[in-house]
Amino acid sequence: MITRYSLPKMRSIWSETNKFQKWLDVELAICEGWSKIGVVPADAVERLRKNARFSVERIEQIEETTQHDLMAFVGNVAEHVGDDAKWVHFGVTSYDVEDNALSLRMRESCELIEEDIQQLNDALRARAREHKYTLQIGRTHGVHAEPITFGFKLAVWIAEMERNLERFREARRQISCGKVSGAVGTYANVDPRVEQHVCQALGLTPSPVSTQILQRDRHAHVLAACAICASSLEQFATEIRNLQRTEILEVQEAFKTGQRGSSAMPHKRNPRLSEQVSGLARVIRSNLYPALENIATWHERDLSNSSVERIVIPDAFIALDYILQSFRKVMDGLVVYPENMLANLEKMRGLVVSEQIMLALVKSGLLRDEAYKLVQRNAARAWEGASFRDCLQSDADVMARLSQADLDHCFDYRAHLSHIDLVFERMGI
Repeated sequence: MITRYSLPKMRSIWSETNKFQKWLDVELAICEGWSKIGVVPADAVERLRKNARFSVERIEQIEETTQHDLMAFVGNVAEHVGDDAKWVHFGVTSYDVEDNALSLRMRESCELIEEDIQQLNDALRARAREHKYTLQIGRTHGVHAEPITFGFKLAVWIAEMERNLERFREARRQISCGKVSGAVGTYANVDPRVEQHVCQALGLTPSPVSTQILQRDRHAHVLAACAICASSLEQFATEIRNLQRTEILEVQEAFKTGQRGSSAMPHKRNPRLSEQVSGLARVIRSNLYPALENIATWHERDLSNSSVERIVIPDAFIALDYILQSFRKVMDGLVVYPENMLANLEKMRGLVVSEQIMLALVKSGLLRDEAYKLVQRNAARAWEGASFRDCLQSDADVMARLSQADLDHCFDYRAHLSHIDLVFERMGI
């Protein structure tokens, strides 16, 4: 991922330095595992822990000859440890190192994403409480439906992000898995007790069975969690973008002094961050398809997954981290216009209470279909520009069944808020 959309913590996880450090951690844990069962001398492990180190630049230099990054890494480490180099990478294959290290980095990334989600939900909860009773028109098919509150809209988002949080917790569990089982997974040249030690030392769960690699359904599971979370964020960001449209203008992204919305039009204030969220969500979703393709490998392993994963896994995590933090900034600074929300709510001249009128007529004794047609008849007149209440009051069939008090109750928007407290209580907001 380009630097523009990379934040320091996540970028550090996917740096070359951290990758090689994780490889070294795994190699040393393997040596220690062999030592536990009496194969590698204990003093050799002590020396290795003291002397083993690497240089990214030197590894890249060696790889020009080996055309194999793991062997370049082992060769670089060997340059620093003397005769003890014979124990480095003893009895194992490349992916006994690389897959464990990848699991560690993906686990770290999941943990960081979980923190991001919790911080976003904290921001959403604060704004939901602030606007718990702020009336707003609910829209279906892009058309005015019935009143909601802005806080209620945010409560829906909070619930969705809680599900995303659970998905990442499960994804973290799925990827917190390791293997040290040799070239085809049969432990031909490595004792299973070494695997047990390595996984315990690294906080991983040994895979019950593996080939040369961990099976890639685990990795696809994680990228699916990334894709779903990104899609949720795009849903929220698209809503902000729509609500900021000039003819609606119910909310607006914060606009700082000195900020420019357009190179040509000084008046412009655009939903820049929300548009970034929408755009990068597409990139994150696109990374899922190659991860699904990686599940299919030839026999006990081929190399087709490797090049793909060097791109799609870091990019998915880096971009998701960026848009989670970006959308939190949107919500922290969001300018809300309750007066515009109320003005938009009243644009339909009362039509948004049509269901209340219909139900009141049903309670008066009309069949539902009869009540529907009676209300729709008056709604048609209101669509042409009249007040819906005036239309109803001039309709003898309606007023034969409803009193002015009945109309007052139906046109009172507070009736739509009667269960908001229950929703917020269920959500713990």
